[in-house]
Amino acid sequence: MLRLSEIEKMLPDINQRMLILQLRELESDHLLTRKVYPVVPPKVEYQLTEIGRELSTIVQHICDWGDHYYEVVADLSTEIAD
Repeated sequence: MLRLSEIEKMLPDINQRMLILQLRELESDHLLTRKVYPVVPPKVEYQLTEIGRELSTIVQHICDWGDHYYEVVADLSTEIAD
């Protein structure tokens, strides 16, 4: 489980409003759960659901492919420039 502040530290370039909107959308898609604790200040924790954990593997593969594709294109650009 991660608190909002922990997620914000992992994604320093995103504004809090947009992050919260995205987290709520992921919750409505059943990819994560949101647990609100009745304390002041509010404490909210997020956790991937089983479906979310399965999807994270697929997303990781897509990111790996994107990194490889970027390297291939960069190498081709270098070859063309020479």
